Amino acid sequence: QVQLVESGGGLVQPGGSLRLSCAASININSIYVMAWYRQAPGKQRELVAGITVGDVTMYGDSVKGRFTISRDNAKNTVYLQMNSLKPEDTAVYYCNTGYRLGYAGTNWGQGTQVTVSS
Repeated sequence: QVQLVESGGGLVQPGGSLRLSCAASININSIYVMAWYRQAPGKQRELVAGITVGDVTMYGDSVKGRFTISRDNAKNTVYLQMNSLKPEDTAVYYCNTGYRLGYAGTNWGQGTQVTVSS
């Protein structure tokens, strides 16, 4: 089973930026979909962004135009660039692997906390 390790979370002011990283323990060329999900307290886990091995992307409606997902196959890493952050972006962000864009697989990282607050 592939191991996923997220990093890059932290505390940021509204309007600020963060870049999250998800490092995989295997060659990500063998992983069809890599994605970011998030879960805020008291809410269901939701899709933030996903990317296929062919660089097709999908974004949740609330982050379109602000977040960008990318993958670096040489580093076996997926990134989530988050700009214009809002307090409602506060959540634990999880990396996920799957077989269909928009549908979470069963393999998750441990999560990284993102807090947007002044």
